[in-house]
Amino acid sequence: MSSNRHTGRYQLPPHVEAARKAAAGAAGWKPRPPLPQLRVILAGSGLFLLCAGMALAFFLPSHSLVQDLRSRGVSAASTVVGVDSKPKYVKVRLVSGPEAGTEVKLSEYAGMLPETQTDASMIVTYDPEVPSRILTQGWVEDPPANLPGYGASALAVICLGLTTAVIWRRLWILRTWRETK
Repeated sequence: MSSNRHTGRYQLPPHVEAARKAAAGAAGWKPRPPLPQLRVILAGSGLFLLCAGMALAFFLPSHSLVQDLRSRGVSAASTVVGVDSKPKYVKVRLVSGPEAGTEVKLSEYAGMLPETQTDASMIVTYDPEVPSRILTQGWVEDPPANLPGYGASALAVICLGLTTAVIWRRLWILRTWRETK
């Protein structure tokens, strides 16, 4: 009786050989990485819009105030009558001009007020139609840096860049890894 068992050569059963071939074929296949979720893209877009809106909210009113005062503002000498940092205001009394004797709080420029002290004198520019719109003449001629506006703009650019990167990654994954069934 001749048997394959004694020939010294062992053969794998057919189901094991088929499994080995399937494993060798699957070794080159990589699973698709997880897709960036649409809610991540929407959240990034929302953050971009929020930061861009905040930047506009910091830039537009300040820019509008300066442009209005440059075009129709009246310069006048004034004396500082009150400075406070808790509710943050600088109150001045106009000494010259048509509104002489009027006490007015200085307008904020991007949330900032000039550094000053009580009884100091300064030249201010105010809107004759609305005297509460008033800035120091130096700030009308050369406004200070709008740091909150620059910060919000930088965050908007970062959010836009990251959201764009996530969108490109999602598109790349969808184009590169096609599922076959």
